[in-house]
Amino acid sequence: MSIRKKLLLSYIGMVLIPMFLFVLSVMMLIGIFLDDIKGINHYYQHDEQNKWVFSFAETFKKRDELFSGIKMVSKYDPERLTDKTFLQNVDKELRSNHSGLLVTKQNQTIFTSAFLKDAHLSKERLRMDKDRNRWEKWIRVKDRFYVIQTQDYHFPDGTVGTVYLFTDTSPLAHFMPKFFPLVLLSLVLVISLTNGFLTYFVSRSIIKPIYALKKAAEQIKEGNLNEKVDVKRKDEIGELSEAFEEMRCRLKESIQLQLQYEENRKELLTNISHDLKTPITGIKGCVEAVMDGIADTKEKLDKYMNMIYKKADDMDHLIDDLFLFSKLDLKRVPFHFENIDIVDYLTDCVDELRFDPNLNGVKVNFPYDAKNGKEPLTVVADREQLRRVIMNIVDNSLKYKQGKTLEIEFELIVGEKDVTIAIRDNGPGMEKEALQHIFERFYRAEKSRNAETGGSGLGLAIVKQIIEEHGGKVWAESQLGKGTTIFFTLKKSNGMK
Repeated sequence: MSIRKKLLLSYIGMVLIPMFLFVLSVMMLIGIFLDDIKGINHYYQHDEQNKWVFSFAETFKKRDELFSGIKMVSKYDPERLTDKTFLQNVDKELRSNHSGLLVTKQNQTIFTSAFLKDAHLSKERLRMDKDRNRWEKWIRVKDRFYVIQTQDYHFPDGTVGTVYLFTDTSPLAHFMPKFFPLVLLSLVLVISLTNGFLTYFVSRSIIKPIYALKKAAEQIKEGNLNEKVDVKRKDEIGELSEAFEEMRCRLKESIQLQLQYEENRKELLTNISHDLKTPITGIKGCVEAVMDGIADTKEKLDKYMNMIYKKADDMDHLIDDLFLFSKLDLKRVPFHFENIDIVDYLTDCVDELRFDPNLNGVKVNFPYDAKNGKEPLTVVADREQLRRVIMNIVDNSLKYKQGKTLEIEFELIVGEKDVTIAIRDNGPGMEKEALQHIFERFYRAEKSRNAETGGSGLGLAIVKQIIEEHGGKVWAESQLGKGTTIFFTLKKSNGMK
């Protein structure tokens, strides 16, 4: 679930859950307080009298109906308000609703309910309160609270009277000061606890993985790239964690690659120093021999000059290979790709090799049967660089030839999307351990690094780089005593099937 959805649900929960819990707590408080009122009420002693506590609305409704009748009487038959029998009957019904009447005429009390006498509402207090205009909607007498309603009326002789209806609301009045603070407190507690828990759980689900990312970042800052970020979530933080973990892995690979490059650079300098020092040492030895007069005949002088030339030529080839390899490694060699008929191209290469003086006594074959009428087999390649690949592979076979006649055979294997070219020789072959490294730079299967047999060690490394620039791959197969085969692939031209 996304963080946005979690926050949205938490906001909804912060509204709905407090509302539900608040209503539930209010209902519980009402039940507790009503039971409490019923238990502590010292004014009403019998259950029949206490029933009104649980039906305030019904009590006030019935009282209002009775008082409405009195209002009608005061309006159309005010003389009945002086009839004590009528008033006592009305008062009897009002008393069951904990209400009572007080009737005055010309500011003189003519009827007072027994309910009000028991409540200590004396005539003097009423008169005093009336004179001071202190009649309000409610009054308090000792520990009792009364709601008051009034109705004025006029007698036929012109005198004025007033009917007062008193309703005892003491239980409700005592109930409210305790009830509402608890309701407010329960509301505050419900909101605080609900929002607190929701905030804690939602923030914990966000903060905990953030701390994990922080810890991983601190480990990376200290140089430790092995601290894995393992936050399995399906939200934005999970995506961030995956991106962070990918960054850590790439950074680790980058540093490892940088260290490998540094190691390769050191190895490269070591190998270059060794391979350049060998011919230079030979040249210095020949020059010293000439300078010391050892070459005292023309034949000896020619011999030393030829040796100097050969050593210089070896150095020149090594520098050329090194320069080419460096340019390939830096992607600075321009490639001119074109569609080439690979059958015709290999046929021309084989014919050229057969007339190469360096390959005297070497048999070169290309037994490919091009069927008449078939479309040309074209590949995408750079002619010059492809020729360098073939020549480097052939030169590698020549370096390790033995006393028997060396045979080099070209083979063409046509695939669905590419063409595989195999160059096979019948040389001494090599061990499996050496086969895994022959395309590495400066690697030589001949451990002595003898320039006469081992070469520069860059030939097959250059082959690999050129073929990879063509979008192909290169590999080798070999058996001791049975020769070696180098394979490389080239992509077919567009439109070829």
